[in-house]
Formats: sequence, structure tokens, C-alpha cells
Amino acid sequence: MSDSQPAAEALLASPRGFCAGVDRAIEIVDRALELYGPPVYVLHEIVHNRHVLEDFRARGVKFVEELDEIPSGAVTVFSAHGVAEAVVAAGVERNLRVIDATCPLVTKVHLQAQRYEKETRELILVGHLGHPEIEGTRGRVQADVHVLSTPEEVRALEVRDPHNLAYVTQTTLSVDDTRDVIAALRERFPDIQGPNLEDICYATQNRQNAVKAMTDEIDLLLVVGSPNSSNSNRLRELGERRGVPAYLIDSAQDFDPAWLAAGKRVGVTAGASAPEALVQAVIARLAELGVGNVREMKGEPENVVFHLPRELKAGNTVKP
Repeated sequence: MSDSQPAAEALLASPRGFCAGVDRAIEIVDRALELYGPPVYVLHEIVHNRHVLEDFRARGVKFVEELDEIPSGAVTVFSAHGVAEAVVAAGVERNLRVIDATCPLVTKVHLQAQRYEKETRELILVGHLGHPEIEGTRGRVQADVHVLSTPEEVRALEVRDPHNLAYVTQTTLSVDDTRDVIAALRERFPDIQGPNLEDICYATQNRQNAVKAMTDEIDLLLVVGSPNSSNSNRLRELGERRGVPAYLIDSAQDFDPAWLAAGKRVGVTAGASAPEALVQAVIARLAELGVGNVREMKGEPENVVFHLPRELKAGNTVKP
């Protein structure tokens, strides 16, 4: 493409944006507001997106970091990232009316970790220390666990019995994100047990596959998502690893027109917690700058739907 040509096309990744777990978490807070009225308290951010949080705050949702910030007996939602058992117990002690929005795929990781613990295996969590999901999973087992995210950390790892180990992974990481770490674990500890590949979060993998499919056709990648969104950051990193300049933007206002050099095709995707409205605003901004054609790429269809908690179904009420 000649440098004298204007930017002619934007490619939209498919799938992109909200996954079933995020859809469910947002609907849970919506329903809680409808059924019980404000204020509804949410422990931690329900999902990692600033615009979603601002909308909920305007409607009477209060996001807190500690349970003791919530009045006794209040309607309380646990975020999609999951919480430790100690947090659940503390909620019962404070007489909170709890609705659990933990993503079912995160719950599956919790159950895997607990199964390995019952087998007396020393547990390794592949993920990022401090991420809410990792902290929640750590709090679902009684024994100490190892958290690591690089092959170098695997090589430095000290364990009690190299023949009695197991690992689980953070759901916001894909097969590609964890491949090198798991390979290092299996090389050093051949007897280690771990989940099947199909247990990796489908949405994380699908969004990364969509970016990989478009990188040969684009000169610039825009990832719509908030800075603290793990899966959004991984999408940006993936673009860069494949040789494409990539930027994580929270909204169309964050887009720098200088990125849009003449003759560039722009790829646009969104993290699993970013609303489609933000993507369309970015497309509209690109149109203002001369990107006249938008093409949506073919991708893996997603038909997953997760059921709402029983407390939000007709005839049920959330009780302390």
C-alpha cells in the first residue's frame, strides 16, 4: 500500500468485547438494582471497565474493597473474578444479602484447585500475583500455593515433592499465554497434573485467535479496554509480538490521530469487559479521520450463556 494513500479500511475482530461471564455479571447487578433498589454494594469492580463502573455508580451501585465498608444486611454482589472462602464466611457473619456473580469458569478453577488439594498435591497457580481472580483462587484452598507467570519462575521454584504437584491457570490467560510456563512445568516436573486445554476460558482464547487472524492484514491495532483489564492487555501484547504497533485505549477520546499514518489499515478489537458501544465510538472516530470502509472479520461463533443465580429468578429473594 502506497504511503500517499489515505487510511482506507478498519478491520473489526470477531469475536470481541463482552463474554458470557461479563454479560452475566452485568445482568446480575442490573437485576439486583431492579429487584432491591439502590444502594447495591459490589465487592471489588464487577468487571474491569471504567465506563461500566461509572454507569453503575450513577445508578446507585457502590463499589468497595473491603466487606467492613458495607452496612450489615445490605444487598452485596461478589464480582465476576471470584472471592476467597474467608470473604464468603465474613459476609455470612455480617448478615449480608449476598449474590455471587463469580464467572462459572472461575468457579470451575476453584473446584479444580480444591480437588488437587484433596489429593494432597502441592498447588501452583499460573497467573499474575495480585490479580483478583488469583487472590480468590488462593483463598479457596487451605494450603499455601505458588503463583508464577514465567518459565524463569518455574526454574527457580522450590517444592516439597516434585512427584506430587498440580497446577491451575487464571482464566484471563489463554493457551498461548500459558504455553511456555506449562511447558517449563512439565519439563521440570513430568508427573505434574493440570487441567485439559479445553478448560481454558473459551472467550480469552477466541479473542486472541481473532487478533492473530487479522495481524497479517493490518498496520495498527487498537484494543478497546481499561488499563487494569488483564485480557485487554494480553491482546495488545499479542499484536506487538506479531509485529504490529498496538495501543490499549479506554475510549475513542484516547485515540491519537498521529497513530493513523497515511496508508495504514487499522484493526480494532475489545477486551472481554469492554462494551460494544465503545468499539462503535472508536469506529466513528476513525471515520472522522478518513477511514471510510469497515470490514468485520469472520471468527469463532460464541453461543455460551450462563444462568443467573437463583436469588435473581422469579419468586426468589436474596436472604441474609
